[in-house]
Amino acid sequence: MPDNAQYFPQMIVPTGHVEPVARRIRAFLAGRTLFDTVRAVYVWEWPGYPQYCVPAEDFTEGVLVDEDHTQKLSLGVARRHGLRIGEAARPGSARLWTEEVPPGLAGTVRIDWAAPDAWFEEDEQVFVHPRSPYTRVDALRSSRTVRVELDGEVLAEAPSTVMVFETGLPTRYYLDRLHTDLTRLVPSDTVTACPYKGTTSAYWSATTKAGSHADIAWSYDFPTRQLAPIAGLVAFYNEQADIFLDGRALPRPAPVKRTAARRPA
Repeated sequence: MPDNAQYFPQMIVPTGHVEPVARRIRAFLAGRTLFDTVRAVYVWEWPGYPQYCVPAEDFTEGVLVDEDHTQKLSLGVARRHGLRIGEAARPGSARLWTEEVPPGLAGTVRIDWAAPDAWFEEDEQVFVHPRSPYTRVDALRSSRTVRVELDGEVLAEAPSTVMVFETGLPTRYYLDRLHTDLTRLVPSDTVTACPYKGTTSAYWSATTKAGSHADIAWSYDFPTRQLAPIAGLVAFYNEQADIFLDGRALPRPAPVKRTAARRPA
């Protein structure tokens, strides 16, 4: 099988699946604790990744504000709540599951990810969404050569790489900037975030004789601890560029949806 012709598919967890979280989960708002629990559960409201649901009694007293509104949602009946700590309020951001829900969900609360200021698994901050227990991400150093071309023009050529294998995604090839032609790349203000790798520190677009290509390369200067080998390296979307591994052209994978945001002006 050609290199990178296929990659490990993401495990499809059925909607409504509930299972215990074997980690301490905390969330903070305005510098104070919303909840601190070792009894959270994962619930898959859609197949891609889970949400945390936390027993209502594990919330700090008084932070859940009942808004006296019951909703029939895809997983069952929930009562809408807001969050309040001091002057900080997040109306309509919490759902207390009550009835007609999968086993293990009644009496727990799911809050919108953006409502707290920060989430933690044990003592490590979590970004974007909960990390799925069925997703694995490995960063492996490799002495295999990598060349990146765009419209037939070489953007990078490296004698080694850090290969990132992430469940459900194509293999990514992170290259030393010394072996990347940064004169061909133009900085962009795009930022993307990943719960497994962290938040990007740079994005670049490229222009060739054939045209412009937005946000084709990126870098993490301060990735998560588990992905430390990619710090400061540059990767290219192999959905958009031609990548040659040990001189062999890799097939382009199907485009992957990105989670993006803009840098503050």
